[in-house]
Amino acid sequence: MATPATGRDIIQEILRNMREGLEPLQYSTLCPSVFRVYLHADDLARLRGIVPRIIEEARRALDEEVSHRNRESLAQKLRLATRPEAGTVEVPASGWNVQLLENTEDETAPGDIVVDSELALPPKPDYGTGALTKRIATSRLHGETRSSQKYEEAANVPADAYATIEYEDQRGRQVYSVTKDQTVIGRGGRDYWTDVTLNTLPDVSREHVRLRRDPATGKFFLKDLSRLGTTIDGKKIPSSIEYEGGEKRDKNLEVDLPVRAEIGLADVIVLKFQAR
Repeated sequence: MATPATGRDIIQEILRNMREGLEPLQYSTLCPSVFRVYLHADDLARLRGIVPRIIEEARRALDEEVSHRNRESLAQKLRLATRPEAGTVEVPASGWNVQLLENTEDETAPGDIVVDSELALPPKPDYGTGALTKRIATSRLHGETRSSQKYEEAANVPADAYATIEYEDQRGRQVYSVTKDQTVIGRGGRDYWTDVTLNTLPDVSREHVRLRRDPATGKFFLKDLSRLGTTIDGKKIPSSIEYEGGEKRDKNLEVDLPVRAEIGLADVIVLKFQAR
């Protein structure tokens, strides 16, 4: 009988993935910032009530791992070193992005944990001139651990695109080019038109957010239409929906969207937005 995955198991696998994904430079070491954890449906359902706590402790464990690796050498403590030692691990500027998702693969069993992470890298001569993303996959399947890495060039973006939205849902990594002044994002459905249709958990609303571009200024604005909320760079934004006498009403409330931002939908999926 398979042993269910625990919160501790998940955190340990995230840490293993981070160690596998370290990218050494001359004076520092980069590490992944986005971790997507795929669990069997039974494990995810059992842990759903404590998912926020697992994510919080995973971020804390990642901070501690970085701190442990960055302990000063004796030379630094004695102030004999004139510059930081090579290998100092940098905490991602955007913080740790940890997501727990359902693994829809048929062979998945309770207790299996798959972690996919990504690290944005500057261009390397060996890989051409485009920006690169390093992707690290680690897994604990039926008691066996595996890991792999690959480098991907940035997707081609149409010349007339106003912005790009990168995300990963149950179909894999996706890139959407924003070429309209209004973009609807959500799970969609027969009665719900969406420009960006997300294949993900029902926590994400069918019409979750609307992205609007002001043609006069080129600025972007975001409206939250969801049940379980939306964040920008980790901060929750106010909902544009209210109920009066059982009637649903749109207050038409928008917030400014920075030229570069991470949009979180119901703590389930994160969209990486980048205006051009």
